[in-house]
Amino acid sequence: MLSVAEARARILEPLRATPTETVALAEGWGRVLARPVLARLTQPPADVSAMDGYALRAADGVLDARLRVIGAAPAGHPFDGEVGPGEAVRLFTGSVVPHGADCILLQEDATREGDDVLVREACTKGKHIRRAGQDFSAGDALLQPGRRLGARDIGLAAAANHPWLVVHHRPRIAILATGDEIAMPGEPIVPGGIVSSNSHAIAALVRAGGGVPVILPVVPDDQAAIAATVDSLGGIDMLVTTGGASVGEHDLVQAALAERGFQLDFWKIAMRPGKPLIAGRVANTPVLGLPGNPVSALICAALFLLPSLDVLGGLPAAAPRTERAVLGVPVPANDRRADHLRATLTMAPGGLLVATPFPRQDSGMLSLLARADGLVLRAPNAPALPEGAEVEVIRLDSLGL
Repeated sequence: MLSVAEARARILEPLRATPTETVALAEGWGRVLARPVLARLTQPPADVSAMDGYALRAADGVLDARLRVIGAAPAGHPFDGEVGPGEAVRLFTGSVVPHGADCILLQEDATREGDDVLVREACTKGKHIRRAGQDFSAGDALLQPGRRLGARDIGLAAAANHPWLVVHHRPRIAILATGDEIAMPGEPIVPGGIVSSNSHAIAALVRAGGGVPVILPVVPDDQAAIAATVDSLGGIDMLVTTGGASVGEHDLVQAALAERGFQLDFWKIAMRPGKPLIAGRVANTPVLGLPGNPVSALICAALFLLPSLDVLGGLPAAAPRTERAVLGVPVPANDRRADHLRATLTMAPGGLLVATPFPRQDSGMLSLLARADGLVLRAPNAPALPEGAEVEVIRLDSLGL
């Protein structure tokens, strides 16, 4: 059986970023940039005032000086003239600093008397002036490809005068649940049947990872039906199946995919939960076959599908981020599979992160996963650890779970 790290590397290695498209700036949030954003102008385009006040010469801005106000320059209306000795121009935040002036007297440090202004605090040369190009200059590379765009990035691109952005297509992920016993939420449930939680939970995770989920109808345990569903797919970047990933009499996913030229890479991982996991390709479409147990499916999706979405979406491949914590309870020795213990995370006095695994770790108990804050990572054959021992944890909210 493969280790988690080796399995992730083998899943990600053949993946390639989706093609690019041009979207309106307003649609750029959450997208992954495919081309650099270069400044199309200089910001600010000229020396401007950082505050409301008066533009004057620093040589004139001495305490108690009286200066003649020769005009005003509201933002967007530069003063058409030059500030000479003993003169000042009324400015506002963002106003262009007129020629001849080299300092800003703050409004609160001045007293206006008719056409004059009195200096109540000495003015320092260059203070409160934002120089031309202080933020960026035309041609500067402001944003690089491979960046998921947030609100600040959208603001920067707008300031650089970009109405359009070139980004990667959102990866389209088809989600196929199989099993005679499976019903979608709200549908009639057969005797001995269960409601499918996997399709919707994985679809939510796909959205959290920047992809577009395509939830397919549940397919019964019928090899021909599974194969026919695969035939009907088009325009997807990955097929994710849930259930049927093992080798039982009714685990037919591998057999059905084999009829369509499926190339299997591996189907077992040394991890808990989630030992049975299929990875391979049908034609040029990557396939990830998740276990049927809902907790196993979600944790495997977080560890393997989310990094796949990153690569498909144009981001660098990366393992989930971990951090250090101490155990709130002792844990027993581990067997030969890497364990991912569902746990609560609390902050103890002094800023110490405490991870307390649940006593039960059943892979069918979604309620515990919903109550958990993180996963405590246990290496294969790890020894028993006492309360207070240091461990590595993954925060579930960092995975979109």
